[in-house]
Amino acid sequence: MCRWLAYSGSPINLEKLLYEPEHSLIHQSLHARLGAETVNGDGFGVGYYDDVEVPPAVFKDTKPAWGDRNLRELARHVRSPLFMAHVRASSGTAVQQTNCHPFRHGNWLWMHNGAISQFGRLKRDLVLAVEPELFPAIEGSTDSEVMFFLALTFGLREDPPAAVERMVGFVEKTGRAHGVEHPVQMTVATSDGERLWAFRYSTERRSRSLFHSTTTQCLRDLHPEVFMRVDLSGDARVIVSEPLRDLPGQWIEAPESTYTVISHNLFEMHPFHPKPA
Repeated sequence: MCRWLAYSGSPINLEKLLYEPEHSLIHQSLHARLGAETVNGDGFGVGYYDDVEVPPAVFKDTKPAWGDRNLRELARHVRSPLFMAHVRASSGTAVQQTNCHPFRHGNWLWMHNGAISQFGRLKRDLVLAVEPELFPAIEGSTDSEVMFFLALTFGLREDPPAAVERMVGFVEKTGRAHGVEHPVQMTVATSDGERLWAFRYSTERRSRSLFHSTTTQCLRDLHPEVFMRVDLSGDARVIVSEPLRDLPGQWIEAPESTYTVISHNLFEMHPFHPKPA
């Protein structure tokens, strides 16, 4: 499917996570180890915040991330306290910029790994449930963007976990009405620029991989010899599709059917239960 990462903490250059680790996201675009595909070359995108009063910047392209000179240049110079990055392996929709993640609406970013099973059969019913005022903002043709606008319709801006639970509940109900046994497979990240949420869920309870980093204090205690090379602040947290480094204890797998919320020094994990919309 895809690989992604999300960062929250003191401002850092994007290249610290996109390029420098041994198994960086750019490396994963060509050599993913835990994904459904090894190669994720159907485009990429980064979204980053520098001022919560201004909508986040988004840079996308349809080229493979591993060979894009503009992405490397941007990652070297841009510093951000909260950013997302995504490398795409299409599940059937077109390779075009409007289908690359992350998606943006106002101050919100959204990216997804996974799929709505048999999306073509469900698409009409799902799209017609999007709030009419939001409908014109849908630019692409992916299930991921439809999930985003359904979540916005169900209250993402007011209560993100509840909105995503209602979105997933609605997709599952629609899927079952069409005879689709396991409609939802997802790991999702979304942010308003101040907080970051990450969700891991699938209808069949066999979700795509998702990990979060431990605290830098824990990393310092476990691996003092490599701590200085990691170069992250004490408040930094990273959520990834797969670990960026092979350091025992640095990465903890997110449990099945959970969501995580990160904000400054806050890090919480909660159960995730889809609900009727």
